[in-house]
Amino acid sequence: MSSQTDATPTELSLPAQRPVAGAAAEHASDVDAKARFPREAIEAARQARLLSAAVPAKLGGAGASMRELAATCTSVAQACGSSGMVLAMHHIQVACIARHGLSSPFFQQYLKEVATQQILLASVTSEVGTGGDTRSSICAVEHEGGRFKLDKDATTVSYGEHADDLLVTCRRTSDASPSDQVLVLLRKGDYKLHRTGEWNTLGMRGTCSPSFKVTSSGPDTQIVPGAFADSSAQTMVPYSHILWAAVWLGIASDAFARSAAFVRGDARKKPGTVPLTATRLAEASVMLQSLRQLVTGVATEFDAVADDREELSTMGWALKLNNLKIAASEAAPQIVHKALQICGIVGYKNDSPFSVGRQYRDSLSAALMIGNDRITSKNASMLLVFKDE
Repeated sequence: MSSQTDATPTELSLPAQRPVAGAAAEHASDVDAKARFPREAIEAARQARLLSAAVPAKLGGAGASMRELAATCTSVAQACGSSGMVLAMHHIQVACIARHGLSSPFFQQYLKEVATQQILLASVTSEVGTGGDTRSSICAVEHEGGRFKLDKDATTVSYGEHADDLLVTCRRTSDASPSDQVLVLLRKGDYKLHRTGEWNTLGMRGTCSPSFKVTSSGPDTQIVPGAFADSSAQTMVPYSHILWAAVWLGIASDAFARSAAFVRGDARKKPGTVPLTATRLAEASVMLQSLRQLVTGVATEFDAVADDREELSTMGWALKLNNLKIAASEAAPQIVHKALQICGIVGYKNDSPFSVGRQYRDSLSAALMIGNDRITSKNASMLLVFKDE
């Protein structure tokens, strides 16, 4: 029932998104019902060379802007929320390497491999004992003879069993402070995943994100240059909040498209009359447009300052990104709920073409991906000293 053009937030969307969205839509219900990895959508992304969209053009990728990446994530998420989220998370990891690792010949070559082999990257940022704070690590990288050893007890590793490589946060050394972190690339064959939990969730079931203990070793060249504090502020946080918001926009857009189809069908039954549900559809349209403009606006602002690392590290940008995350994560389920009210019982039934059950459940995850309470608390602290000039 979804229309893949309704949600596109920018005219710069990549042509590759259409076959990927098509594959995602075809298997979305099965992915959700079985809580399985959306392998068809990701394989379509590989065939379309979409996994190298965030790789610089000079290294064989598309060199896509944030607006382009966001548009693609929205389109795929409109077909299947889990597929869109996997794609978004992959782009975030690639961007961290592309924006912070190019001083290293190893990472230059690695990004070429991402482009030629369409490598799927997953992240390991969560850890047992940190309370969900990604800017704090317990585990540490240990060095000996030009190689490292790294073990981590992660609370979630999204699609970790299906990824090719992993990008892991940890303390720089065993005697470093919890916030003195680095990013370490783990290549397939150099790490083992020991599952310690299951992934039986309300929504986003296809992201397959159970807990794991990760054991690994590899050459020191696989440590991303610089501090994670910089890559977090300048890349991981902005890419996460913008691309996640793009995914939630896609989910909300699918629910809106279904409710719009329902209202139009109702109108055809009584020519010349405006169904009562059309008023609610008009209200939902305002909400959806506001969310679309919010995502597009911040993505556009990011592209304008993408190379200004100092600007991206400011308190003003931290607040802007945090506000986007909170606003988008609250708006998406509200729009889906409005769609459910419009469709009524046929939107509530899972076997209906107007069903918004999957979209509703997926959208509820938005406020939990880095809890809104945690982000609001950080905003409150920053606003005590921040002056918007």
